Amino acid sequence: MGQSIRLHTDQNMFEKLKHLNWGLILLITAVSCIGFAALYSAAGGNFSPWASKQMMRFGIAAIGMVIIAMIDLKWWFRLTWPLYFLGLGLLIVVEIMGHVGMGAQRWINLGFMQLQPSELMKIVIVMALARYFHAATIDDMRRLPFLVIPTLIILAPFALVLLQPDLGTSLMIVMVGAAILFMAGASIWLYIGGGVLALASVPVAWHFMHDYQKQRVLTFLNPESDPLGAGYHITQSKIALGSGGINGKGFLEGTQSRLNFLPEKQTDFIFTLWAEEQGLFGGVILLMLFGLIFLYGLLIALKSRQNFARYLALGLSINFSLYVFINIAMVMGLIPVVGAPLPLISYGGTSMLAALIGFGLMMSCSLHPDTKVSR
Repeated sequence: MGQSIRLHTDQNMFEKLKHLNWGLILLITAVSCIGFAALYSAAGGNFSPWASKQMMRFGIAAIGMVIIAMIDLKWWFRLTWPLYFLGLGLLIVVEIMGHVGMGAQRWINLGFMQLQPSELMKIVIVMALARYFHAATIDDMRRLPFLVIPTLIILAPFALVLLQPDLGTSLMIVMVGAAILFMAGASIWLYIGGGVLALASVPVAWHFMHDYQKQRVLTFLNPESDPLGAGYHITQSKIALGSGGINGKGFLEGTQSRLNFLPEKQTDFIFTLWAEEQGLFGGVILLMLFGLIFLYGLLIALKSRQNFARYLALGLSINFSLYVFINIAMVMGLIPVVGAPLPLISYGGTSMLAALIGFGLMMSCSLHPDTKVSR
């Protein structure tokens, strides 16, 4: 009897492994390998200190991604609220005893890594909203009292992340939350009212912004006003992007990065390093890979038979694509510098972990299409 159960379990696991989204896994691995190459170049042709650690993190997180994908979706449905409140607890811990770096208190020192709970919280918020809306009707979405709880689900982590301070991540939490509300059928008037309220609150928000945040906005409006000070980052980024031309300067031949003119080349401005070395052609190839990953997520959402899976897959896809858009728009000077990493490319353990957890949940939606979830 015991051997029969084990055999059935082994066969079930084998079937799940066989039906994993190997195309998506291949795309994720390809983009990550570009990240390893860029980090190798950022260190002047050395695996240390960034590329080797990033490769090790990817290997561990990729195993976790596959395990997450193989767990039945009903378990993630049941674990949603415990994970959400755990995430809020970690954000509170950051406020009390978090590690301070680069003028912000965003990390918890675990010894073997610096954990940034706000990165993981963006995944959990998608799960929480997907669970809340999975049984919602159009009539529910038209009732304002019904939208009070999802609004609180979004605003609680938004406020805690804003206190760190991390304006970029807090705004992304709101944007992802607003996108899921829209998908669930919230009235367009809610967005119009929210937009008017946001515009009206700009003077008040400006008053409470930190000096460096105000400077980033002013620098975005006129980067040439202080090219050696506040405008240095974006000025050097534009120089590097332009100098790469169509075909780039070649691997390990980017002068802006090699001569250390390019700031934060292993994190926020890693796309600039890649585009300088590989040119417009290499940048477009990377964007196409990102686009294919987004399309995979979109297809998973469209094929999902349960609202929970549909909202979860689409929300995670939007979260991923928002990070890509904001990072690349930032380094091109199209939006203010907000410190958003480029998923799977930028150096960072929590960023890599959050991205692969998201993909694991996405693949769980695809792998368990017949799973029924209930409140």
